[in-house]
Amino acid sequence: METTDSDLIRLPKDRIVAASEMLVRSFFDDPKLTYILPDGDSRTEKGRHLFAFELRYGLRYGQVYATSPNLEGVATWIPSEKAAITFWRAIFCGGMALQRGLGKETMDRLMTFSEKVDIYHKKHLPGPHCYLFFIGVDPRHQGQGYGGRLIRPMLEWLDNNRMACYLNTQNEENIGLYEHFGFRVVEQVTLPGSGIVHTGMIRKPVVEEERIFEDEPVDE
Repeated sequence: METTDSDLIRLPKDRIVAASEMLVRSFFDDPKLTYILPDGDSRTEKGRHLFAFELRYGLRYGQVYATSPNLEGVATWIPSEKAAITFWRAIFCGGMALQRGLGKETMDRLMTFSEKVDIYHKKHLPGPHCYLFFIGVDPRHQGQGYGGRLIRPMLEWLDNNRMACYLNTQNEENIGLYEHFGFRVVEQVTLPGSGIVHTGMIRKPVVEEERIFEDEPVDE
């Protein structure tokens, strides 16, 4: 599962810290992050630990791409068979360091949230697919097309390999953006205990014949 013919770069391990700092800025007011890390004063520091872990997970079990060495944006894609963060997978990616960085209370909240999300993920798309784990663009560069640059090459790869893609979001403002790239809402549900509206979205692969049909002019 690897994109080709794009100007994206694979995130180097020595850029994990810088990328995690960018992602905290990108997701600082996101409903998921504010639920897991409700204290705004400590959100930046603890958020670095969380995103550093998730980036290490993506590098080990999937693909992590950045727009350039300047890290205007980062996207992490994981094959569905590795989407669930099991105990041993977490250990191999620095789970113990994550627990020390977050503290027990925050770690428990993260685990509970993740377990609920995994249940809906398996329900919505149980077969093999690609999982868009997360995509984030630095607030200083949002609205400049970096999100599209991150997402299009992988969607083209998925189309060529006839593979579906799944994502979930807790930010309703992002739904329209994902719909623009062909994702469709399959379910929205309020997660118990959090009040967060969780949205599952699926994008089915677009085959060449469908692209040709879509590009044909419509007679009026």
